[in-house]
Amino acid sequence: MKLWSDSFRDCGLIPADYAFATVDAVTRMRPAGNRNPHLAWDEVPNGTESLALFCIDADAPLVAGDANREGRTLAPHVPRGDFFHWSVVDIPVALRRFEAGAFSARVTPRGKPDGKPEGAADLPLRQGLNDFGNWFAGDAAMAGDYYGYDGPCPPWNDERIHHYLFRLYALDVARLELAPGFTGAQARAAVHGHILDEAQLIGAYSLHPELALTLKK
Repeated sequence: MKLWSDSFRDCGLIPADYAFATVDAVTRMRPAGNRNPHLAWDEVPNGTESLALFCIDADAPLVAGDANREGRTLAPHVPRGDFFHWSVVDIPVALRRFEAGAFSARVTPRGKPDGKPEGAADLPLRQGLNDFGNWFAGDAAMAGDYYGYDGPCPPWNDERIHHYLFRLYALDVARLELAPGFTGAQARAAVHGHILDEAQLIGAYSLHPELALTLKK
C-alpha cells in the first residue's frame, strides 16, 4: 500500500498552513492555517473492508510542565510519547484521497464539533477526539472537545524537532467497535488484529525559532 501527500514530501517540513501554530517573533507563536494536508493512497490489498488513518506526534514530551515557559527549555533527551492529532476510522475502500482543508481549515477555540466535513455526510467514516482536549484542559479560553484534525503545535522552547506520523491501515472489518467520543489511542488499539497492510508518511515541524530555520533550509 502507498501513501503520499501533495502538501509536503515524506520526511520533509510540514508547511505552516497545515499546522496549528506558527512562529511569531513577538509572541513566540500564533495560530496558523490548521488545514488538514492532502493525503492520497493506492494499492489497497484485496479483502480490505475499511481503512483507518492516524496522525501522531511521536516526539511529544511526557512531562510538559516546562513547555512554553520563558527561561525554560525542553531538552532533546526528556521522555517522549505519542500525541494524537487525528484519527479517522471506517473509511470506505472506494475512497482514495482526502483533499487539503476538507476536514479542517482554521484553528477552532474549544475544538471542532463531532461532525463530518462538508461533502462527507453520506460516508460512514468517523473522526475521534484528538489530544488537544487534554492539552487545553486548564485553559478557560481553549478548553473543550477537539474532534478531527488539529495540526502541529510543539512547544516553542522544545530543542527537539517533532516528527508527525501519518499512518494508514487497511483493515478486514467495515466498522470498528468504538463508542462515540473515542480517542486516538482507543482507535489505534481497536485496529490491532484487523490489519492487512499499512503505509506511512512522516512530516517534521518545530516552533523553536532556531530549529524552525534549519527545517526551512
